[in-house]
Amino acid sequence: MESDATLLQIGHRTRPSLLVVDDVPDNIVVLTSVLGGLYQVRVATSGARALAMCAVGMVPDLILLDVLMPDLDGLEVCRRLKADPRTAGVPVILVTGLTDPADETRGFEAGAVDYLTKPISPSVVLKRVQLHLELRAARRRLERLSGHYSAYLPPELSASIRRGEVGEGVGSQRKTLTICMSDIKGFTRRTEELGAEEMTILLNAYFKEMTLVVRKYGGTLDKYIGDAMLMFFGDPTSRGVAEDAAACVQMGLEMQERLASVGESWKRFGLGDALAVRVGISTGVCTVGNFGSPDQMAYTVLGTPVNLAARLQSHCPAGRVLVSAPTWNLVRNQYHWDPMPDLHVKGFTDLVQAWMPAAGT
Repeated sequence: MESDATLLQIGHRTRPSLLVVDDVPDNIVVLTSVLGGLYQVRVATSGARALAMCAVGMVPDLILLDVLMPDLDGLEVCRRLKADPRTAGVPVILVTGLTDPADETRGFEAGAVDYLTKPISPSVVLKRVQLHLELRAARRRLERLSGHYSAYLPPELSASIRRGEVGEGVGSQRKTLTICMSDIKGFTRRTEELGAEEMTILLNAYFKEMTLVVRKYGGTLDKYIGDAMLMFFGDPTSRGVAEDAAACVQMGLEMQERLASVGESWKRFGLGDALAVRVGISTGVCTVGNFGSPDQMAYTVLGTPVNLAARLQSHCPAGRVLVSAPTWNLVRNQYHWDPMPDLHVKGFTDLVQAWMPAAGT
C-alpha cells in the first residue's frame, strides 16, 4: 500500500480529483480500481490524515469517506470539513457498512450529500460520483453568473435580496431617507475632445474611488448618470434617521478628500486642475422600491428630496458639500457651518435654505 499522500497515476491532470478515506486497505483498493480510470485519486487511511491533506492545499473535488474509523470517525471528519470555508463546498459521499436508516440520517445531518453502503456496486459508485461532480460544477457556474449580475446591484441591495427582504415584483414603500447627488464640475466641457477610451479611463478611476467611499459609510449607490452619482441612506438598511444623515454628510466630505488621488490619473490627460466635485444632500420622505415592469425593474428612489439634492448639487460651490435644512437640523451640532443665502431653486416655489460644512471641517 502506498503512502496516504501518493497520487495514483491515472491520466491527465485536468481530471477531477477525488479523495478516498478508509482505514481498511482492501476497501481503498476496491474504490481506486473502480474510479482510477476516470479520476485522479488520492487516498488517506485516517480521518486526521484526510483533514491534514486538505489543510495543506490538497483540496479535492469530491471525497468518499468511511464512517467507522478509529480515533476520528467519518461523521466528525465530515462536520469539520463543512465547518472549514476551504472545504465546505466539497461534496462528501459516505461509504460505510452501516445500514440502519438512523445512521444514514446522521450522515446527512453531518453534511454528507450521499450515502452508499458496503459492499459497493461499482456502477452505482460511478454514477453517484459523476452526479455530484456535475452538481458541484453547476453550482459553481451559477455562483459565477450570480457574481456577474451582482456587479450591477449595490452590495446592500444584493444582500437584502438574498435574505428575502426585498420583494421580487414591482412595489415600493415610503421612508425617510437622506439623498446625495454629486457631479464633476465642467466635466463635459473639459473632456469633449477626448476619445471614448480616455473618457472611460477617467470616469472609471473617479467612480472607483468614490464608490469605495460610499461603501465605507454604508450608502446605497442608486446609479451613475453621466459623471454624476445618486446615493441614498436609510434603505435597505438604516441606523436611524439622524445617523443616516450624519453618515451621508461625512461621506460627502470624504469624497472631496479622495479627489487628490484621482487627480493624479487625470494629469496624464492634462486635466489635473479640472477635477472639482459638487455634492448636494437632502433629507425627507421618499418612495423607494422596485419600479418598472415584471420583465425589467430598477430598485430606485423617487420624491421631492431627490429633486432637491440634485438642485442643491447644481448650486453648490465646487469642492464643497451643500445640505438642505432638514439634513442640517439632524447634524447641525457635528460641524461648523457656513450658511448660504436663500436659494431660488428650479421646481420649488419657496426659497430654499442651505448650509455648507465650513472649510477644513
